[in-house]
Amino acid sequence: MCGIAGFYSSRRNYTGEEGRWRAVLEKMNRVQKRRGPDEEGKFLCAHCGLAHVRLSIIDLHRGRQPMTRTWRGKTCTVSFNGEIYNMPELRRELEQEGAVFESDSDTEVIIQGYLLHGEGYVKKLNGIFAVALWDHNEDSLYLFRDRAGVKPLFYMIQEDTVIFASELKGIFAYPEVRPVLDRDGLCEVFALGPAKTYGKGVFRGIREVLPGHYLRCRDGVIRDVCYWRLESRPHEDSFDETVERTAWLVQDAVRKQMLSDIPICTFLSGGVDSSLVTAVCAAELAEQGKELNTFSFDFDGNGKYFKANAFQPSQDRPWADKVAEYCGTRHHHLQCGNEDLIEYLFKAVDARDLPCMADVESSMLYFCSRVAEYNKVTLTGECADEIFGGYPWFHKREAFERQSFPWSWDMEARQALLSDELIHELPMEEYAAEAYERTVSETPRLESDTAEERRRREISYLNLKWFMATLLDRMDRTSMYSGLEARVPLADHRIIEYVWNVPWEMKCPDGLVKGLLRYAGRGKLPDDVLFRRKSPYPKTYHPDYEKRLGRMLIEVMADPAAPVRKLLDREKVQHFLATPSDYGRPWYGQLMAGPQMLACVLQINYWLEKYKIEICL
Repeated sequence: MCGIAGFYSSRRNYTGEEGRWRAVLEKMNRVQKRRGPDEEGKFLCAHCGLAHVRLSIIDLHRGRQPMTRTWRGKTCTVSFNGEIYNMPELRRELEQEGAVFESDSDTEVIIQGYLLHGEGYVKKLNGIFAVALWDHNEDSLYLFRDRAGVKPLFYMIQEDTVIFASELKGIFAYPEVRPVLDRDGLCEVFALGPAKTYGKGVFRGIREVLPGHYLRCRDGVIRDVCYWRLESRPHEDSFDETVERTAWLVQDAVRKQMLSDIPICTFLSGGVDSSLVTAVCAAELAEQGKELNTFSFDFDGNGKYFKANAFQPSQDRPWADKVAEYCGTRHHHLQCGNEDLIEYLFKAVDARDLPCMADVESSMLYFCSRVAEYNKVTLTGECADEIFGGYPWFHKREAFERQSFPWSWDMEARQALLSDELIHELPMEEYAAEAYERTVSETPRLESDTAEERRRREISYLNLKWFMATLLDRMDRTSMYSGLEARVPLADHRIIEYVWNVPWEMKCPDGLVKGLLRYAGRGKLPDDVLFRRKSPYPKTYHPDYEKRLGRMLIEVMADPAAPVRKLLDREKVQHFLATPSDYGRPWYGQLMAGPQMLACVLQINYWLEKYKIEICL
C-alpha cells in the first residue's frame, strides 16, 4: 500500500520552476509518509506532477513508483495505491497480446493494460485502488478509484489546477490551500459525523473521487466518468445454488487477496466473518507448510467491567481461542489500556485528518500499530454486515418506518452539548434529511420488488454508501498510519454484486441473521462458531476511561483559547458530565454512546486547533 498525490494544469509549465514544484511534491510525500515508509518517488513534467510513498508488498525491488512505460510510441506514468488481486490472470492476457513486462508488480499491469486498451481497462481490475495516470501523448491526467471505495482519493479544483492526494493532508501541502470549514462542513461533522457524504471532503472546496468512478482531466476540462454501479436484477438461483455460489465467491476472494511477497495475517474476533476469512487463509497456508498469524483485540478491565447488552451479548476471547485452535494458527491476544486509548484518540485524528469514531477508531489504530510489529499485510472480516444484512436495523420494524439513517436517527442526542446559537445557525436536521433522501432516491430498484423488498434495498444501499464507507475509512487510515496493509475480501465487488440481488428470505433464511454467509461457511468452521450470535467490535467498559474524558473536557471548557468552546454550551456540558452514561443507547452505530460523545468533542477541539481551521459561516 502507498500514498499518492500530485497536481495538474493545462496552462502552467511546472518545469519552468522545477525546483519549486519538486519541493511541493516532496512536501506532499512527507506529510503522507506513514502510508509508505519504505520508498518514495516523484515525477514532474510541464503540466503534471506525481508523488508517491510506498509500503513494499509485491515485487519489493522493482516496483518503484511513479512508474513510466512506453508501448508502440505511447507513454504513460502511474502513481498507484492499492492491490490488483487478479494481477496474475491479467498479466498473462496482456503478455499474450504482446506486452513486455519489466517487473512483477501490479502497477505495471495497470500501465500495460492502459497502453493496450485505454481508460476502459479499469473495468477489468479486481482490487482496491486509487490511481493517478498521466498520459504523455494526450497530455491527460486520469484519477481512478476502486468500486467499493476502499482506497481514498481526494481532490480540489483551484482555478485551472487539479490537486489530489490519498489523504486530506496531502492537499493541504499544496501552496496556498487552507483548511476552511463552512456551514456544510460543520453539518458534515455535527449532523452526519463520523460518517461523511460520499464525494465530499468536509473542508470547503475539497471533494473525493466517487467509488466506481474516475476523473479525466484534459485541456482544462474535467469529466467525471462512472465505470461501475450496482444494478438490480432478478435472482434466478435456487437457495442451494445461492449458498454454493456465495461459498465459492468468498473462498475465491480470500485466496486472491492472499497475494503477497511477504507473510500475511488475519484479524480474528471469533465472529463468523473474521473466522471464515481466517479459516480459508489458514487452510491455504497449511498446504504450503506455513502457519498463519492471527490477532484478536480487547481492553484492559473488560473481564471485570464488561456489561452484556443487546448490541454486545458476549465477549469474543473464548471464541477467538476456539477458532485459532481449530484452524491451527499462531494466535495473539492484544489489549489496550486507558492510557493508550486516550493517547491514540488524537493520533486517530492525525491519521484521518477529521474527527472520527472516537475510541472505536483510536483503539483500532493502537491495535494496527501492534500488529505491524509482526506483519505488514492483514485480511479482515469487514463489510459482511453491510452486504449480508447483519446489523440490527436490517431487522427492526422502526428502520422500515423511520425515514432517516437507521444507525443515527436522533438529532437531539447529537445536539446535546452544542450551544443554542450553533443549533440555530446550522440546518442539521435538514442537511441530514437531504443526504438521506438523495441516497434513497439513487437506490437501484427492480420493478417486480414488493414494497417491503424495495425498502430493504434502500436500507442495504444506505449501508453500502454510508456505514460501510465509514468503516472502510477507519480501516484504511488506522492501518496505513501504522505501516500495515489491511485487505477486505468480503467487500470484493463480485460478492457485493451477487448478494445485492439475493432475496431477503435467502440472505436471512428463517430469520437467521446473515444465514446465507453462515451456510456458505459450512465445512470450514464448527457449527457453533458459524451460528454464533453477532457481537460487534469491542469497546472499553472501564469506568475510569469515561472519568478521564470528563476531566479532560472540563479542562478544555476552562481554557479560553480552546476552539471547541465557542461551539458548546457550558451548562449542557456540566449536566452531561453529571449524568450517568447510557451504554445501551448509542447515538451512532452500535458502539458510540456517552463516553464516545465526550471523546468526539475532545477530538474536534484537537482537530480545530492542530489544523488551524478557519470556520466560515
